[in-house]
Amino acid sequence: MTVTVDIDLGYEFAVKAPIDKVFDVLADVPLSVSHFPKVDKLVDLGDGAYRWEMQKVGTAQVGIQTVYACKYASDRKKGSVVWTPVKGVGNAQIQGSWKLTDKKGATNIVFKTSGKVDVPMPALMKVIVVPVVNGEFEKLVEKYIDNLIGKFGGEA
Repeated sequence: MTVTVDIDLGYEFAVKAPIDKVFDVLADVPLSVSHFPKVDKLVDLGDGAYRWEMQKVGTAQVGIQTVYACKYASDRKKGSVVWTPVKGVGNAQIQGSWKLTDKKGATNIVFKTSGKVDVPMPALMKVIVVPVVNGEFEKLVEKYIDNLIGKFGGEA
């Protein structure tokens, strides 16, 4: 049995770095992902696609590992990095985007991500599993953003 958890997060913030520097980091998937907590492995699948293998969470008896793949496309002129799910890889389908705008020496950043994570649990556990998975995903993304803000010299 599987419980499907819907993910939908969005953040907007500004950093003290020029847009070109921010774009160079976010468009370089391995460099950007190096700031994301609890990634066990990032596997280059070629053609702009990467498989994320997160660290296992839980106990020895009940461990959950989220694995998914995304194809990335970046456009410097539009200030965007977009990722779309690669079907048939892992137990999640995740999509999202970074949208950057120049703010005179600083950069405004809009981050959006959404998707579905399939957790191998009985349906009776849905009431417990959904808030736990959502909360964990939100904490990881917030830590990721905090790490990037530090990389870019702080919030503007």
